[in-house]
Amino acid sequence: MRTLSAEPGEVDLVERYAYPAGTTWMRANMVASLDGAAQRDERSGGLGNAADRHLFLLLRGLADVVIVGAGTVRAEGYGPVKPSDGWDGVRDGRTPVPPIAIVSRTLDLDFDAPIFTAAQVPTIVLATATADPVRLKAAREHADVIIAGKDSLDFSVAVQELAARGHKRLLCEGGPGVLAQVVAAGLLDELCLTLSPTLLGGHAMRIVNGPPVPVPPEMKLAHAFQDEEFLFLRYTRNR
Repeated sequence: MRTLSAEPGEVDLVERYAYPAGTTWMRANMVASLDGAAQRDERSGGLGNAADRHLFLLLRGLADVVIVGAGTVRAEGYGPVKPSDGWDGVRDGRTPVPPIAIVSRTLDLDFDAPIFTAAQVPTIVLATATADPVRLKAAREHADVIIAGKDSLDFSVAVQELAARGHKRLLCEGGPGVLAQVVAAGLLDELCLTLSPTLLGGHAMRIVNGPPVPVPPEMKLAHAFQDEEFLFLRYTRNR
């Protein structure tokens, strides 16, 4: 074992979290308590601090698209992505903000909400072929719809379609059910995990909420940063 010691001075987060060049790369950004809870009062936002919020926004700026489940959109009150401090130069040659891609099998979405009506870049909806035709028609009137899979979302197809649109730097913000599907499909290349210095108890779900993964991916630690009592861990898939 080795001592985890802070590096002198501030870390260049843009450099440290840069995506690998020339490849499609799926990054997930999650937060958890010391005892593994992914939510506090049914929201992940209650677990972070100011540094976590800053990193959350920076990772959005670095990404081509932000993938999130419809349940998380509703629970966290998602709106469209907005430009943020610290983005200087990170989006050169790209749209001012990345679009949000909402994973929704039922299309139980409020198409009059700001995430659709106030987005600088059209919101994307990742849907299935068996979605309700009326809801699917409404989705197409308010968003860029990608059909991936018949009864359940095929994330491999979704990623291919996003990459075909130029979205190769992917950022998954969950929730835990969506991340479980990404992991099960073997698509997770990187996990950014904020470890919050809290013990919540209870029965809150973990950051990956789904059936056991038949072949669990092995991850390697790319870096670990500290702010106050929070740890910011970055793991990449051990290929």
